[in-house]
Amino acid sequence: MFGFGFALWPLYDVFCDLTGLGGRSIEIAENNDGAVASDRTIKIRFDANVNSSLSWEFQPKQKVVEYQLGVPNQALYLAMNPTDRADIGQATYNVMPPEASLYFVKTQCFCFTEQTLQAHESMEMPVFFYVKPDLPEDITDITLSYTFYRQGYGPEAPHEDHEDHAGQAND
Repeated sequence: MFGFGFALWPLYDVFCDLTGLGGRSIEIAENNDGAVASDRTIKIRFDANVNSSLSWEFQPKQKVVEYQLGVPNQALYLAMNPTDRADIGQATYNVMPPEASLYFVKTQCFCFTEQTLQAHESMEMPVFFYVKPDLPEDITDITLSYTFYRQGYGPEAPHEDHEDHAGQAND
């Protein structure tokens, strides 16, 4: 059992690399030198989510766009902080179907770094990408999905902003 528990994390990393979960196998390019235009087009759907730990509003500027394979592109997301305090968020991403993540190349993305929004601030967040022209023919649609989490939020993080109010009704 100890050996299995010890090997679980590296096995999870391999699983994510093979399936594309967590955007693990998405190629991140420093420039667009690898982009080669193709006549083929595909639809890319954009999805945006916010974990309950963060009070932001987050949405794609366009839900579905048709793109030409191999051509560098940009998609815009809009994040808004409707609260009275600054907050820091970090985005994670997924590409569906998972096999498409092997052909989806990000050149710049807001998800690479923490994002800070001041109270009542809105910000456009671009992602620059291209899809390799050798994408399998059976893949005609790709979904790029982002989820923003409050920076530092997780099982080990303190939850001082999430007070337990369950006992107040009986006081």
